Amino acid sequence: MTEGDLEALLAEPTIEVIDAFKRINGDILVLGVAGKMGPSLARLAIVASKAAGSTRRVIGVARFSDSATRDALETAGISTIAADLLDRAALDALPDAANVIFMAGRKFGTTGDQAATWATNAYLPGLVAERFKTSRIVAFSTGNVYPLVSIQGDGPTERDPVGPVGEYAQAALARERVFEFFSRRNNTPMAILRLNYAVEPRYGVLRDVADQVFAGKPVDLSMGYANVIWQRDANAVALRALERCATPPLVLNVTGRPAQSIRAIATLFGRQFDREPFLLGVEGGTALLSDASLCESMFGVPLIDVSTMVQHIATWVKQGGRSLNRPTHFIQRDGAF
Repeated sequence: MTEGDLEALLAEPTIEVIDAFKRINGDILVLGVAGKMGPSLARLAIVASKAAGSTRRVIGVARFSDSATRDALETAGISTIAADLLDRAALDALPDAANVIFMAGRKFGTTGDQAATWATNAYLPGLVAERFKTSRIVAFSTGNVYPLVSIQGDGPTERDPVGPVGEYAQAALARERVFEFFSRRNNTPMAILRLNYAVEPRYGVLRDVADQVFAGKPVDLSMGYANVIWQRDANAVALRALERCATPPLVLNVTGRPAQSIRAIATLFGRQFDREPFLLGVEGGTALLSDASLCESMFGVPLIDVSTMVQHIATWVKQGGRSLNRPTHFIQRDGAF
């Protein structure tokens, strides 16, 4: 599989996304498009729009420190704008759009530069909510807003108490609260997606485990379970959620069920690579989990199952496929990123 093949796979719209795009009117503005998921979400949106017979624009906004990302998006038919979203003048100059996908956020590097994380995750949402008060807004959040819970259950639902551990998770919860405030004040329909963890062959929890097994490095079992979802399936939920935006915001856990055993995942990769995984330690009694039952009731079960994810990722790793070199650090139990 080439990188182009992978991009096409991640941008292949489901029938449900295409049908939703026949009903959703207006352009789509993707803020923070240059992150791990943004390029594939934008491509999915443009392919689905064309399949739905829509001429809407999909516009991606980011600083674009990597010009190759911007060039690839433009080649795919996505309009791009280079902007620092924390610059009020640059934010005000962005075009109006009926639909806004908020993907900007900061996680890694929080320890040592907490102020920048709070500015990006808590202050910027208020600026965006005010600037696009007449739009529908789908905002990405994280399952890190929940505390570690027993591995014996399915994890918290959206109705359960939050309990963020560490400043990244606290700032992520602040993002949600700020969006909720402006949704109520300005009657702006929104959806907030608590995602953990999206995966594809170039990054994610499963890629982290695959790299360790392939290299013969120890697989730490202290965070013994994790929820995962194929990136295309997560992006499909985000785009379809534009139809479900509400005031106050709809809040959804977006992930796959049940949580996956890291020991079992490492064993599967070991079989794919024909080598015995080096398992380190034992599973803790708690983990960062989420129950996505509500999301499944609204949008269905994710189409790609874990065994298929493992096969795609193992094939990619064996052929020397590129990594984004962005480890998830999902084993962190103290919230320090």
